[in-house]
Amino acid sequence: MKKTTLLVFAAALAIVSLIGFRLASNKKKIDESNQQPVQTGLAIPVTVARAEEGEVSQQLIKTGNLIPFKEADITATTAGRVTGVRFDLGTNVQQGATLVQVDNRQKELSLEATQLTIEKLKKDLARYNTLLAGNATTEVQVNELKYNYENALNQAEQIRKQLQDASVKAPISGQVVKKTIEVGEYVNPGTVLGTVLDVNRLKVEVLVNESDVYRLRSGQAVRVMADVFPGKVFSGRVSYIAPQGTAEHNYPVEISIANAGGLKAGTFVNVDFAQTSREKALQIPRTALVESVKRPYVYTVSGNVVHQRSLKLGREFGDQVEVLSGLQPGEVVVTTGQINLNEGMRVQITQ
Repeated sequence: MKKTTLLVFAAALAIVSLIGFRLASNKKKIDESNQQPVQTGLAIPVTVARAEEGEVSQQLIKTGNLIPFKEADITATTAGRVTGVRFDLGTNVQQGATLVQVDNRQKELSLEATQLTIEKLKKDLARYNTLLAGNATTEVQVNELKYNYENALNQAEQIRKQLQDASVKAPISGQVVKKTIEVGEYVNPGTVLGTVLDVNRLKVEVLVNESDVYRLRSGQAVRVMADVFPGKVFSGRVSYIAPQGTAEHNYPVEISIANAGGLKAGTFVNVDFAQTSREKALQIPRTALVESVKRPYVYTVSGNVVHQRSLKLGREFGDQVEVLSGLQPGEVVVTTGQINLNEGMRVQITQ
C-alpha cells in the first residue's frame, strides 16, 4: 500500500515539473517573438540648423541693483575711552556733525601746561632780546630761547589737533546703517565705529555692450523702473561711462538717481536708455530645444554623430532663442528628430 502511494506521488511530481518546464519554455519563446530586433548602425534621419550670431533690434534696457550714492565709515582717529555716542541705527546725520566723543581730559591738561610754557618763553624771549640789544647776553642764548618758544607753539598746535580728533565727525550726510561702538569702550586710531549711507541719492551700475556704449553720453537722461513700484518711473542720469571695457567687450555704465522716492539700496531695477539696441546675439531655432527652457539641452552633430549639450538661454526673438553659453557660432544642432536620439547615435541629415 505504501509503495503504491509513493509511486503515485512521484508520478504527480513528474507531471507538475514537466508542465512547469513547458510553460517556462513557451514564455521565453513569446518574449523573444515580442522583442523588437535591435538594429545597430542605423542612422536616424534628422533636420539641422546652425547656431549663428545675428543682430537683434530692441529697446536698450539693462538691469541692475541699486547701491548707495555714497558710503563711508565712521572711524576713530585717536586712541582713548569713548565718553559719548550721539547716533543709533537709522539716525540721519549731517556731514561734520560730532557723532562720537573720545575722552580728551588728559590732552586738555597737556594743552594748558603747554600754554603756560609758551607764556613764560614768550616773556623770556622778550627780556633776552632787550639784554642782547645792550650786549648783556649772547645771540646763542636768544636763538635757543626762540627755538624753545617755537617748539612749544608747535606742541600746542599738535595737542589742539588731537583734541579735534577726539570728536569723531560724520564723514558724509546720510543715514547710519551700522553701529559698532558703545560708551565706555576703548578705541584705537582706525577703529570703525559705524557706517553712513547717502540714502537720498542712489545709483545703479549696468554693463552695456560695445556697439551701444558709443551712443551714450554723460548726463543723458534715462528712465528707471522697479517691480516694487509698478507703473512708476524714476528719473536718472548717466553719471559715468567706463573708458575701458571688460574682456567680453562690455562697459560699466553708472546711472545716478537724485530723487530715490522710497527706493532702497539693493532693489532690482530696469534702466531704459530710450533708444534702440543693435547688439549681436548667438541664436538657434526654438525647435532645437529638448525639454523646457528651464533645463534646456540640444543635440549637436559632428561627423554624423550626435552629442548632448546643455545650454544657458537668454532672450527670445520670435521663433529664435538666444544662447548665452553652451554653443559656439557655426555649430550644427538638430531641429527635428530629437525624440529618437541618444548620446553618440548616428544620424542622417535630411532637407
